[in-house]
Amino acid sequence: MISALAITYNEESNIESYIESLSFADEIVIVDSFSTDNTVALAKKHNVTVVQRPFDNFSNQKNHAISLAKNDWIVFFDLDEKISDALANEIVSKVNSKNPLKAYKVKRNFIFMGKSLKYSGFQTDEVIRLFHKDYCKYNGNAVHETIETSEKVGLLKNTSDHNTYKGFDAYNQKLSQYSKLQAQQLFQKNLRPNLYHFLFRPWYRFMHQYFLRLGILDGKEGFILAYINAFSVFKRYIQLWLMYRKID
Repeated sequence: MISALAITYNEESNIESYIESLSFADEIVIVDSFSTDNTVALAKKHNVTVVQRPFDNFSNQKNHAISLAKNDWIVFFDLDEKISDALANEIVSKVNSKNPLKAYKVKRNFIFMGKSLKYSGFQTDEVIRLFHKDYCKYNGNAVHETIETSEKVGLLKNTSDHNTYKGFDAYNQKLSQYSKLQAQQLFQKNLRPNLYHFLFRPWYRFMHQYFLRLGILDGKEGFILAYINAFSVFKRYIQLWLMYRKID
């Protein structure tokens, strides 16, 4: 028995196709952060459980969703990931197999500006998407949260398409949200930003992604992605500096 979980906020363009892709699951639970569009209304047209919870951070939101699951086996994809029939069949097969592992990663194909990026650090983009809830939980990070487990982790054969780009402004806005959440996490750790954070960290992010992780081989899209990700690092420390200055 499998519970498929999701967290949502203003996902009206994805929610119905996402729910349809989860038809292999025995239960679908959606934790919504009080969307202002038609996400909830569209979700309720289907046989799913919708719960609304104020958003504080990604780990807490996802761990809350896990606590609502009736079944032991969990699939937890993002709404901008495509679950193919082959991947769905493999998930069901693994859960029903004899002595399955407690967690499995899925390799993602990162699609940016309509192009599948083969480099830019995504050569090793594998994330846990199938797991047993008694052995796994999200690690508490406010953003870029990951599953932590002491169990051996397997890798599924089939991949998912990760189409995170909905337009330049939307993508930039998402990175701004991530920067703010990361700044809040650093503020709680009493980290005070200095020139190292403002100058070196963004520069290193660009150099690492574009050259060391071969983003240069992804063409113009690789350059744009490395540049805006570096700028999001700069915004993270600007946000942190503003928190200490008590400036909105």
